[in-house]
Amino acid sequence: MSREQKVWFGLALLVLLLNVPMRWCVVRWDLTQDGRYTLHEPSLRALDKVNAPVEVTLYLEGDMNSGFQRLRDATLFLLEELHHHNRLLSLRTEPIEEREYTLLQQRGYAPITVHERARDGKTMQTRVWPYCQMEYKGKNMVVNLLQQQRGLSGEENLNISAEGLEYAFMETLHTLQKEEVERVAFLEGHGELSDTQVYDWTQALRRYFQIDRGVLGDETGVLDAYKAVVVADPQAPFSETDKAVLDQYIMHGGRVMWLLNGVRFSEDMLSEDGITPIVPLDLNLNDMLFRYGVRINPALVQDLQCLRLPVDVSSDPARPNYQPLPWTYAPLLLTNGESPITHNTMQVSATMASLVDIVGGDDGLDKTVLLATSTASALTPAPAEVDLSDLQIDGERFRQAYMPVAVSMEGVFGSFFTHRILPPSLVRDSNWLDAGMSRQVVVAAGSVARNEWQDGQPLPVGYDRYTKTQFGNRDFLVQALLWLTDDSDLIQLRQKTVALRLINDKKAYQHRTAIQWISLVAPVAILLLIGSMVMGARYFAYQKYEL
Repeated sequence: MSREQKVWFGLALLVLLLNVPMRWCVVRWDLTQDGRYTLHEPSLRALDKVNAPVEVTLYLEGDMNSGFQRLRDATLFLLEELHHHNRLLSLRTEPIEEREYTLLQQRGYAPITVHERARDGKTMQTRVWPYCQMEYKGKNMVVNLLQQQRGLSGEENLNISAEGLEYAFMETLHTLQKEEVERVAFLEGHGELSDTQVYDWTQALRRYFQIDRGVLGDETGVLDAYKAVVVADPQAPFSETDKAVLDQYIMHGGRVMWLLNGVRFSEDMLSEDGITPIVPLDLNLNDMLFRYGVRINPALVQDLQCLRLPVDVSSDPARPNYQPLPWTYAPLLLTNGESPITHNTMQVSATMASLVDIVGGDDGLDKTVLLATSTASALTPAPAEVDLSDLQIDGERFRQAYMPVAVSMEGVFGSFFTHRILPPSLVRDSNWLDAGMSRQVVVAAGSVARNEWQDGQPLPVGYDRYTKTQFGNRDFLVQALLWLTDDSDLIQLRQKTVALRLINDKKAYQHRTAIQWISLVAPVAILLLIGSMVMGARYFAYQKYEL
């Protein structure tokens, strides 16, 4: 065997020996600036807990446009990464039968109709199913891959959908891993919203929690079985015993979501007479909330960025002429993109919302504004009067900006009853605490959670039936409860951001011929160049052996 043959034989043997361990040892480097191909720590912890096969069925198949194709490719890449970290998770590859799409639709997951216009002017219509099904230990849940926000282009919506893929899969897997369903309590007994008024919200929560309703007792610890408690728009004051029970629930790590109005008004008078007085609403909670770090003002916020109401502007009663006019007492609240609760969440609609003040200074609590008004806002303190006929807008009044309407709080809270006399009716247990780690969300608008009914059917919460527009109320409410109950920090995955880098379709079409020639010629030219360099190197290396 010649010296050259020995060299080639050694190289081939080395490549063969390296391929054997590399079959099981896969090394990847994510060189993207936004880390789009990197799984985060909460995802890795959730995958480590998987001890049984996880089967994923992808319904996003078929003839799709480039945007949905990118979403499908991003989904497949994520599933490949998940499989790489835990081999028990696998993608089902056999063809999907039509009856499975029917069962999916029966569960409330309808296909998305995509309308596109070709270059020849013809309109094409296709249906896509942007869903996955995940099955684990006999349980299965559907993963919605598509997020849609009003006012964003299709490309932008598909981009934020790609951003949310990791959270969507991990949140579903985390829910399937739970041995017991966590319980959430909606309080009653103080004129709170009824189960029909929060029907849409509670139906969305049933994917994650068991929902119970009931009144508070007089024993501390009565709420310990619940992961979170919701106080939804009460109208009657809380007793000192009620406050003590809630206080100790928070001190022991319980989470509370408060939806409280700062003023009292009459919806019946407003709908019948077109006018209602507004007066401060005393729920006997201001002192306790102040101790926790917030204050709800007895006032209403107004915003030029608001819903519109159909108003008869005709002077002839026999010929009504309804025109949509801005109703500044129904603001469209901005969401905080820096919070995992409201990241990539649409505007939230509200009516008769109040202002939340953050108080307490440097008390060690992490307080974040979730919802706020726009840059053209005003404040109407109570007592005052709201008149539907007064729709004239004085632009000089709307000079305030970003007034908070919802706040999240996290940290060690001090007990409201420290150094206070306890109510005599309270049945106190021995495990009394003066401080405790907890989370709370305070929303100064009960209307955020209330859904309307039409023809005996509930409308989605946050749906404006006059403009047929869906706002982000449901997403905000669900994510707020998930954040309150999240001990694994999975919700932090919602803050993942992927930069949107789009091809300029106009320039690509204008220069398509040049691009085609470059794509055709450049690879061949590069191969010829490399071949020439190799041949030149061989020539100079072996010319000394020539006679």
